Amino acid sequence: MMEEQRKLLIVDGMALLFRAYYANAYGGYIRRTSTGIPTNAVYGFFKYFLDAVQTFKPTHVICCWDMGSKTFRTEQYSGYKANRPEAPLELIPQFDLVKEAVASFGVPNIGFAGYEADDCIGTLAGCFGQEMQVMILTGDHDMLQLVSGQVSVIIMKKGASNYAVYTPEALLLEKGLTPQQFIDLKGLIGDTSDNYPGVKGIGEKTAVKLLLEYGSIEGILENLENLPKGVRTKISADLEMLHLCRDLARIRCDAPVACSVEDSCWNPDTDTVRSKFVELEFKGLLGELRWIGAAVS
Repeated sequence: MMEEQRKLLIVDGMALLFRAYYANAYGGYIRRTSTGIPTNAVYGFFKYFLDAVQTFKPTHVICCWDMGSKTFRTEQYSGYKANRPEAPLELIPQFDLVKEAVASFGVPNIGFAGYEADDCIGTLAGCFGQEMQVMILTGDHDMLQLVSGQVSVIIMKKGASNYAVYTPEALLLEKGLTPQQFIDLKGLIGDTSDNYPGVKGIGEKTAVKLLLEYGSIEGILENLENLPKGVRTKISADLEMLHLCRDLARIRCDAPVACSVEDSCWNPDTDTVRSKFVELEFKGLLGELRWIGAAVS
């Protein structure tokens, strides 16, 4: 295989699994095996996973996971993600099931206690990006800060096979910001889904305007006296929170995780995968495996 053809797909496992759970639990019906084990999220996960592999044709695949809710961010700020409800009961047994099924494809499952999947993804994207093109599959717009010349972020949108692919050019064109400015944006406006506030009273419109004019939080702070009085007062009153929120928003690219190029090769054994899908009673997905052999030959 020629060097320039190598492409790594890093899958944000949590994003796909939660998305699949809620998409398939709608209306109260939960798919189960004949022995009663819930599998709706795992089934949906593989519909997404197989579609993405078929669409983007990676030569290497890795899947990253959170390893519990306690991380260095919850130590920094006790409110971090404190608004998140407990995982639904039917989803809990599926966390292990999905990893077993991912492993049946020969795909490494990677996570590290104390770090989020995002940090593992950022770290691996940085390492592999030195050798090949990297694509990150997620539904999480926080990942846009990882976009670079070697790393593109694929955001899953509503509907099957509906993706938005972000390169630095696409990001600038659509959002008007650089990847680094996305971190500063979160510092200014916070993140309701992760439950940190940013600067009280500063909305996205104002924050984007400030970043476009001054480039960064540092640029804004150096020009505080030039800002309208109301904006200046809000930022001055919340400086500590501004810096904390930017730090919470920044994906760490030095998590203690590693994976070799060889271990991440996309080369599934169809018999192993088929037997796992039969065990999980995924009859509807067995047909999806036909192209796997062709994809790796």
